[in-house]
Amino acid sequence: MELDLVEISPNADPPVCKIIDYQKFLYQQRKKAKEIKAHAQKVVIKEIRFGPNTDEHDYQFKLKHAQNFLQEGAKVKAYVFFKGRSIMFSEQGEKMLLRFALDLEDLGKAEQLPKLEGKRMIMMIAPVKKK
Repeated sequence: MELDLVEISPNADPPVCKIIDYQKFLYQQRKKAKEIKAHAQKVVIKEIRFGPNTDEHDYQFKLKHAQNFLQEGAKVKAYVFFKGRSIMFSEQGEKMLLRFALDLEDLGKAEQLPKLEGKRMIMMIAPVKKK
């Protein structure tokens, strides 16, 4: 009949086997995997960049952009970049990022607290899932 004996569960006692067409079985598994991949949501990360001495108006402008990004369902990667000697103001950059996270608290939650990586202080904010 041109069918194959396939071991389904080798760890069971006794092991479970099926008589099936193995090529058809592989085809169905590939098709299922492709369908799952098609329905998977891709994560979009939007970046917002601050300087250590960002003014209030610029901060509010970037805050509105971040709110729009979070409402669309994208993650926001906010970072403060330090040029030259401005690395001395790292605590000022950390305060700004924490304030940013507090202002976006209703739309998103901070995935990671501000962390200094080289000359950047980075913080990730993920959108809150609606019920």
